[in-house]
Amino acid sequence: MKETLEQLKPRFEQALAAALGAEYAGVDPILVTASNPKFGDYQANVALPLAKQVGKPPRAIAEQIVLKLDVNDFCENPTVAGPGFINLTLKPAYLEAQLQKINPDPRLGIASVKHPKKVIVDYPSPNIAKEMHVGHLRPAVIGDCLSRILEFIGHDVVRLSHVGDWGTPFGMLIAYLQKAYPEALTTDENLNLGDLSSFYRQAKKQFDTDEGFKEAARQAVVQLQAGEEKTILAWKIVCQLSSKAYRVIYDLMGIASFIERGESFYNPLLAETIEELEAKGLVEIDAGAKCIFLEGFTNKEGKPLPLIVQKSDGGYNYATTDLAAIRYRVNVDKAQRVIYPVGAEQTNHFAQIFQVGKRAGWITDEVEFFHAPFGLVLGEDGSKLKTRSGEAVRLKDLLDEAIAHARKDLESRLKEEGREETEEFINHVAQVIGISAVKYADLSQNRNSNYIFSYDKMLALQGNTAPYMLYAYARIQGISRKGGIDFEQLGDNVKVVLQHETELVLAKHLLQLDEVISTIEEDLLPNRLCEYLFQLSQKFNQFYDRDRGVPVLNAEEPQRTSRLVLCNLTARTLKLGLSLLGIPVLERM
Repeated sequence: MKETLEQLKPRFEQALAAALGAEYAGVDPILVTASNPKFGDYQANVALPLAKQVGKPPRAIAEQIVLKLDVNDFCENPTVAGPGFINLTLKPAYLEAQLQKINPDPRLGIASVKHPKKVIVDYPSPNIAKEMHVGHLRPAVIGDCLSRILEFIGHDVVRLSHVGDWGTPFGMLIAYLQKAYPEALTTDENLNLGDLSSFYRQAKKQFDTDEGFKEAARQAVVQLQAGEEKTILAWKIVCQLSSKAYRVIYDLMGIASFIERGESFYNPLLAETIEELEAKGLVEIDAGAKCIFLEGFTNKEGKPLPLIVQKSDGGYNYATTDLAAIRYRVNVDKAQRVIYPVGAEQTNHFAQIFQVGKRAGWITDEVEFFHAPFGLVLGEDGSKLKTRSGEAVRLKDLLDEAIAHARKDLESRLKEEGREETEEFINHVAQVIGISAVKYADLSQNRNSNYIFSYDKMLALQGNTAPYMLYAYARIQGISRKGGIDFEQLGDNVKVVLQHETELVLAKHLLQLDEVISTIEEDLLPNRLCEYLFQLSQKFNQFYDRDRGVPVLNAEEPQRTSRLVLCNLTARTLKLGLSLLGIPVLERM
């Protein structure tokens, strides 16, 4: 209800000026959602910080403001509580009008931003010389979600995958390709090189057991960096094999397509990046290496810590590539906001390169670079999620296992209910539930935190889980089927009537989605949307509950149609919210 807040703020400005003097008209009323619904819908906390300045107790100030506050057209009479909180309760008629206003809108009243920005979201950025594992889950899921939300509200979003497609790890794969598939380098035909996992395992086995092969891998790196023609060809084939492998996984996860821009893209720009840093007087030579000494970073001896941008042997590193990327994104891409959903262990790295970017003049007040850190995915023992052999769990295996768990649960439920469904239905529902459960379990956590990965918890039909949200949506579609009702045929001008407490609670929550989206735009915390959808599902279930709620299909008119509109608005809100999380809905489950 951003519109409601926008109406309330000028009313408070007028009341503050009338009660305390014109100089107080610009004071922030500190409007927030009420901490406890029994006190109202919103509360203004402005009186508390004014006590010292005005020279009166906060409660007395609040009472003065309330006497001058004119909100009678959409709020009940304001009240003062505690030390000076001003509580506001919206009138049912106002809520009814707001619901009728958003009902015909496919965006459910969520306006596009007034000043759209060019936003780059840097994800999922795998190292394509290695198999994807559980560590690749969070950047893909979080990056995709943030991109969807920012795009939905009108920003020009560019999804850029800064893939690791250069350097030492490729030597092993190039050498294996040259040894095992030499014909791949002499034909234009698409050869079957098998899947990436088996290709990678065979190469790794050779590397670990064959010293001659290990030396060939080292030489392949040297030849790659030197631009040797056949090595570059082998490198391109390995990159294509890797891209094909991880695109299959991202398609399974429902991750939207992105532009792939590898480390190799920035190779030609590294020298000029260093030259510009040198011209700006930021580079110093230390032990033969070109360094930038950082403010606020010290080594064990307490001396300033250098960021190496060119090694003593003339080679470059990740920091150099990342600085070239910052420079390119500002000067060429013309980005106004760049977001990096990357693990928290890289916090210092981003603080360092952002500091250099600011000192170089690339990052300014008009261009925001933001590291959106996230925690680890842990096993149920509280340590990093690994296989029994101690290796990181392959992402494909994790997703397949989630689908298998979902299928088992679904088949068990169908058996209990005596339902028979087609194999196609079972496969589709199991895949949607399994993948959605993994994604939702990740997004429902504050991204700054670690979380424990548990198939049982994430697939539960109760609690803050994807199956609970999907079931709430499917339940509403079941009301439609049971009553033989086409929600879309209810019309756009149906009068909404809110009388029962559960109707009012549900209506107020439906109208808060725009506030939630607006907050996520700023702090980039998708768990806020998950919590909103969870509460929406709970409030709908209370509204539809046989004992605590109201009848819908058996209600008299005009309540029946009004409640059907509430059902439909809830379903549409769930569908929209889940789509922003990258999760499809199910009509039946």
